[in-house]
Amino acid sequence: MNINNSARLSYQLINKADSEFLFQLDQNPAVMRYINGGNITTRKSINEVFIPRHNAYKNLVKGWGLWKVTVIATQADIGWILVRPMDFFSKQPIWHDIELGWRFLQSSWGKGCASEAAIHLQQVLAKQPENKSFSAIAVKDNLGSIAVMKKLGMKYIKTYLHCDVRLGDLEVVLYRMESNPACKKITK
Repeated sequence: MNINNSARLSYQLINKADSEFLFQLDQNPAVMRYINGGNITTRKSINEVFIPRHNAYKNLVKGWGLWKVTVIATQADIGWILVRPMDFFSKQPIWHDIELGWRFLQSSWGKGCASEAAIHLQQVLAKQPENKSFSAIAVKDNLGSIAVMKKLGMKYIKTYLHCDVRLGDLEVVLYRMESNPACKKITK
């Protein structure tokens, strides 16, 4: 799957060659604050945990993976958008509910880049009939990510304990939207 450019941004599926970008992105404690309490990621963790974990759900046909986001005007890589089935690493993945996530350099915050990228990818992925809904999670204090969820049109579903072998257990908020709610309104 290829993702066409949006107004300001281009998208490319991340691969092992992007390990230095992934490492640099995770070196800012502010970026990592709501992910792991602000701890920076080691190169070893990127190469031995993060990239293999990414490769476990990467699917070129379905568009699953991490989509590197680049500013077209400057060719600067500023972050990524995660696309995978919700609860992928659990015993019961929800194949029709696509999880969206994001991580961006602090220098790009407040400029609408995460929203533009997330909305663009969601709209492309909504064209696949098997994608019935889109979800996102964040810790409740991560107001920036929650704002992106709301701009996507997602609604609050619940607060729950999200279990993750790599990151540990975190209390998170879950937001969700139907893939194409307009179609549901028309049907009788």
